Amino acid sequence: MEASSERNISTLVHLSTLTQYFIPFGNYIFPIILWSAKKNDSEFIDYNGKQVLNFQLSMLLYSLILGVIAVPIIIYTVLQNLTINDIINENHHVFNEVHLGKLSGFAVLLISAIIVFGFMKIMEFILIIYASVKTSNGERYKYPLTISFFK
Repeated sequence: MEASSERNISTLVHLSTLTQYFIPFGNYIFPIILWSAKKNDSEFIDYNGKQVLNFQLSMLLYSLILGVIAVPIIIYTVLQNLTINDIINENHHVFNEVHLGKLSGFAVLLISAIIVFGFMKIMEFILIIYASVKTSNGERYKYPLTISFFK
């Protein structure tokens, strides 16, 4: 296999993670398919496939951690204004009484988790493009803050 075709396939493995914006779990499915089909043909493709999957699994783990923080806080923040009588009588006015002045430390933590998640997704997009450019130039790129699931 030529070096240019190895670079092209490796770049495609990186870029295939962007399918997550169109196809659920595309960021795992397509890189796995491309990597597993060509990993035995080239060490460069094998290296890049592992880097892509390690990065995507790390992003999943970080997202789950943020979700574990955010979801209970969302539930607590919404339910703190409800009483049993409101639930039984199906009073819908409860949600009208939520004001910014009533934000608790939990709500601030929730907003922080949402901001961190948004920043993380923006950085993920930028790093995928950056890794693709580096790979197309024949360089080995290792994503930052990535846990090595595949070695």
